[in-house]
Amino acid sequence: MNALLDGRSVIAGHTVNPVTVRPIIAGYRRMIRDLEFDICELAPVSYVMAREAGVPITAIPVFINRKFHHADIQCGPHSGVTVPKDLEGKRVGVRAYTVSTGVWGRGILAEDYGVDIDSITWVVDDDDHVPGHVPSNVERVTDDRSLGTLLTADELAASFTGNAGTGRAGKPTSGWESTPTDTGETYPLFPDHDVIEADSYLRTGIYPLHSVIVIKDELIASDPALPTKLYEAFAEAKSLQLEADPTWSSLPRLAKQSKKIGSDPIPYGIENNRASIDAMLRFGASQGLFSKKHANDLFAQGDYEDR
Repeated sequence: MNALLDGRSVIAGHTVNPVTVRPIIAGYRRMIRDLEFDICELAPVSYVMAREAGVPITAIPVFINRKFHHADIQCGPHSGVTVPKDLEGKRVGVRAYTVSTGVWGRGILAEDYGVDIDSITWVVDDDDHVPGHVPSNVERVTDDRSLGTLLTADELAASFTGNAGTGRAGKPTSGWESTPTDTGETYPLFPDHDVIEADSYLRTGIYPLHSVIVIKDELIASDPALPTKLYEAFAEAKSLQLEADPTWSSLPRLAKQSKKIGSDPIPYGIENNRASIDAMLRFGASQGLFSKKHANDLFAQGDYEDR
C-alpha cells in the first residue's frame, strides 16, 4: 500500500491525500459515524453492519490485514479452563461485542469446537461502532477497570487479547496507545496455536479478514469506474512491494503469515477470498449482527480479477 500513499501507484483522475489515524479503529468509528473520509479502511464486520444500517459506503475486495485468532484467547490464572467447552457458562472479555476478533473467535469456538457461545457472558468495556446489536448475554464494565485487571483477578475465565481485549485500556480516541494490563499470570487456551492455525487454514481455506477498503457512495456515483481504478492501484502497489521485497521481509507479520499459509499473505479479489468472506458473513449472521441478504452486494460494481 505504500506505493499508493507515496504516489508511485496512481488512481486515474484522482489525487490521494493520505490521512493517518492511530489507532486505526478510531478511523473506523469516524468513517462509520461521520463519513469523514472519501476512502477508508474498515473492519469487514463493521462494514457489513454499517451497510445494513444504511451508511452510504461500498467496499472493493481489497483486504489489507488478516489475522488468525487461536492465539488471542487467554485464560485466567485460576479459571480451570483447559479446553474450549470449559468456557460455557463463564464470563469472557472482549473490547466490544462486534469487534472483528470477537466475531471470528466466537465463530471458531462454535463451529470447530462445539462451544455454546450463547451460554457465555461476554464482558465488554467499549462501544460498538454500529450500535443496536448487543444481545442479552453482554455485560458492560461499569467501574473503569480494564479487562486485563478483571482477568488476572479471576473475575473473567478468559479474554481476548491485544486491541480486542487485555492489550489495551480506554476508548480508541486519537493517540490511544496499546497498554497491556495483564501481569503474565494468564495462559493461552490454545498453546499450540501456530500449528492449529495452519491446520485450520489447510482444512477450511478460511484466512480471517480484518480490513476492507470502502468508498463513499457519492464518489462512485460521480465516477462509476472509481472502484476498478482503486482496485488496480492497490494491486499495482502490492506488485511494486513484491518486486522490491518478494519474501515480505520488511513486513515481518506478513512474512510470518505467508510462511504459515504457504502463499500470498494478502490476496485481493472475490474468488481469492470466497471461503473467508462466506465465513465472515456466516459468523456475523449467526451472532445476530446482520442478515445474510448482503452476500451478493457487498462490493461495488467493478473489474476485480484476483490479484
